[in-house]
Amino acid sequence: MLPPPNVTGVLHLGHAWDVALQDVIIRYKKMNGYDVLWLPGMDHAAIATEAKVVNRLKEKKIEKYSYGREKFLEACWDWTHEHADIIRKQWAKLGISLDYSKERFTLDDGMAKAVRKVFIDYYNKGLIYRGEKIINWDPVACTALSNEEVIYKEEKSAFYHIKYFLEDSEEFIDIATTRPETLFGDTAVAVNEKDKRYKKYVGKNVILPLMDKKIPVITDEHADMEKGTGAVKITPAHDPNDFEVGNRHNLERVVIMNDDATMNENVPKKYQGMSREKAREEVLKDLEKLDLLIKIEPLTHEVGHSERTGVMIEPMIKKQWFVKMRPLADQVLKNQKDKDTKVHFVPTRYEKIMNHWMEITYDWCISRQLWWGHRIPAYYKGDEICVSEKSPGKGWVQDEDVLDTWFSSALWPFATLGWPEETDLLKRYYPNSVLVTGYDIIPFWVNRMTFQGEELLGKRPFEHCLIHGLIRDKQGRKFSKSLGNGIDPFDMIEKYGADALRYYLTTDVSPGTDMKFDEDKIKASWNYINKIWNASRFVLSNIEELDEIDLDNLKPEDKWILTKLQKTIKEATKFMEKFEFNNAASTIYEFTWNYFCDYYIEMAKYTMDEDSTKSTLVYVLTDILKLLQPFMPYVTDEIYGMLPIKESEDIMIADYPKYNKKYIFAEEEVVVDDSIEFIKSFRNVKKENNITKDMKVLFDTTDSNDLIVKMLKLDEKIVKKPLGINAYKVFSNRIKATIFFEKEEDDSRNDDIIKELKESIERREKLLANENYVTKAPKNVVDMDRKKLKEEKEKLKVLLK
Repeated sequence: MLPPPNVTGVLHLGHAWDVALQDVIIRYKKMNGYDVLWLPGMDHAAIATEAKVVNRLKEKKIEKYSYGREKFLEACWDWTHEHADIIRKQWAKLGISLDYSKERFTLDDGMAKAVRKVFIDYYNKGLIYRGEKIINWDPVACTALSNEEVIYKEEKSAFYHIKYFLEDSEEFIDIATTRPETLFGDTAVAVNEKDKRYKKYVGKNVILPLMDKKIPVITDEHADMEKGTGAVKITPAHDPNDFEVGNRHNLERVVIMNDDATMNENVPKKYQGMSREKAREEVLKDLEKLDLLIKIEPLTHEVGHSERTGVMIEPMIKKQWFVKMRPLADQVLKNQKDKDTKVHFVPTRYEKIMNHWMEITYDWCISRQLWWGHRIPAYYKGDEICVSEKSPGKGWVQDEDVLDTWFSSALWPFATLGWPEETDLLKRYYPNSVLVTGYDIIPFWVNRMTFQGEELLGKRPFEHCLIHGLIRDKQGRKFSKSLGNGIDPFDMIEKYGADALRYYLTTDVSPGTDMKFDEDKIKASWNYINKIWNASRFVLSNIEELDEIDLDNLKPEDKWILTKLQKTIKEATKFMEKFEFNNAASTIYEFTWNYFCDYYIEMAKYTMDEDSTKSTLVYVLTDILKLLQPFMPYVTDEIYGMLPIKESEDIMIADYPKYNKKYIFAEEEVVVDDSIEFIKSFRNVKKENNITKDMKVLFDTTDSNDLIVKMLKLDEKIVKKPLGINAYKVFSNRIKATIFFEKEEDDSRNDDIIKELKESIERREKLLANENYVTKAPKNVVDMDRKKLKEEKEKLKVLLK
């Protein structure tokens, strides 16, 4: 299931990561014979889209409210169609395999029907209610926000210590606050009932500074004796904790701000119309003049800001619509205890985020003071409320507000399949198999889809939830306009191609891990694709006459590459099933680059006249293309189409390679592995010792070394007995040989090489003499050190002759 992009702009790098991962799964499963549906769609992004359209209209000197709701919504639809077309083109560029015939939008008729049904049913069940509560208010967008839409940022601020004098007394209580401008809304001072310092003041009144108003001193658990002065001002209309205190003590709620966060008529006239920030400055000046400001104590603390507009949120008392979360969350927590009903997170650690959210959940504020979105299906007539599909009749007025975008997005797994109707698509594809998304929207979206699916259909919305991280720059910073570090994924496609970008995004890091964007790695992916292309050209240019694949009369090197292929298929499939695409890709890369391109193709050049070589080349290349198809569809499809022999016209519907033990040849694998080790060792010795082409070689083993002789071009250099010149032994487990060569007297490199060898030998001897190292280090590491020591001593012996 694809997280729908919103229609406020183009796809960003994070969304490209989303869809690339999703496409890997879809292509892999389709090749494995699964009934696959990948349904595309977009969400309407109420707050963001409305803000964009308001700004566009302002550029034309048109105000939203003078324009009217109907015309404004037409402008929103124009914006939506314009940006939806851009997004579709970008999906196509990325090469993702969507079923465009089933595309959905969170404001389409089918979604609207589902949204209305859920709202009405929940209202009738008592799961949705309208109430006056303190909510997060965005004073720029002028709308309520859920807690998940509030981003906390560290800011420099202060504790302002203010004198609250007792009524008819020279005594005062020291009140420390970070928001002195809200004191006009104070309706009490609270202390802890166990705090002996303030026991004598409880039940008395203090005089509210600048207001000359009496407010009571009360006791409440909210006052922490260990924090600050232990006494706190209570502002029920502008602080969520104070709101709860106010409810417990039946305190008056005094709203002191307008919807745009300017000071209203409930504050002294001097401050009316001021912004919050300006009011704070003036309040502090006036407190200081009246000797009511005791001290200012600097501090750094986290302040909530609107995710969309960036403005500091204002806690405000508003009449809003809420979802009663406790019963819904408890059902999810119950289901998460059973492997057959739970959502399985990959990596599993992210399940804790869901469970914790469900444990501490609060009622969800779902109404937004916007026009773009699903209008709330509630109608008012005086004090009467009617929640229904249509207006009850004359005199009833529909609620002006719309629902939180996430309310409709939470229905995506089933509403897009036709729910509330019992459609064939719903029966066939619900629950969904996999959701791919970033960890940052687990609370916004994953959690809400889960409780909605379980409440409305009685089943989890998806079996697996694959989580990826965030993409950051090389310094680990988030991408942002202010830092100027943004990356357009489509610039990368223009430069390196879609396959290179896709391969990088889907294979660079393990699930759930943040990615540090590195263009050099996309370049490396391009080089890998180029290597595959060149290898394929070699194969295609040598198999034109091949009519069928015949793997009956195989040579040792053919059996060797087929064995490596089967092991690669087995390992890659294991990782693909676990969504560990980075490990799967690494396994395929190792086989493709090293075994096939670097060794088998080199071996094949000497036996291209044999059908077994041609058949093996085609067979192996075909499986490589299939293994890589989910990651890089463009190049694999292009090459596959050129193959003279193939099982289907389109690689996307070909079968994914299956492990076949028939093509496991253990003995030949050992023999050819050993030959390769010998060839590598031989070439290293030649290079390190500046051995010229005039060398001669004596093989000490009687086994056939024909392939080695061809690959090392030794046909004219074999001797049958030792020569009385400089010699160097080269060996692997199975093969031993001696290189005879004339030593160049003026080789200035020798002294440096001898020095390096002596130092290395001394270091290895000390290491291997350490019993602690030998017994505790991995056996293969110790064995490698012993082998290297032997080789270095042999080399030093030759150089010292």
